[in-house]
Amino acid sequence: MKSWLHQYSDEAYALLRIVAGLMFLFHGVQKIFGVMTEFIPPFGSQIWIGGIIELVGGLAVMIGFRTRIAAFLCSGMMAVAYIQFHWMLQLDSNFFPAINKGEPAVLYCFVFLLIACRGAVKWGMDPD
Repeated sequence: MKSWLHQYSDEAYALLRIVAGLMFLFHGVQKIFGVMTEFIPPFGSQIWIGGIIELVGGLAVMIGFRTRIAAFLCSGMMAVAYIQFHWMLQLDSNFFPAINKGEPAVLYCFVFLLIACRGAVKWGMDPD
């Protein structure tokens, strides 16, 4: 079974890249355009800038354009989001993601770090 699945590893990775980028893109659409949410951050605020990174970075990762740079930026943003909004913002300053509700931020951070290391690989616009 290992050899059978291994032949589809590039396709599976490309699907991970596309879906992660699409989900991240949607978070940006929510923040910037107010789609399916009542909260729109003020123009130029830190959350608004994060929305721009989610929108542009998510799109770039999804279509595989400048994938390594976009994914590295998205990974760093999620690391900052976890530290600033999940770990340090909580009154008890609990580090553990299961307690401070930071699991999505940590998961996005490491998924995008993997994507930054591998690039588009397949079904993307990057030449690598």
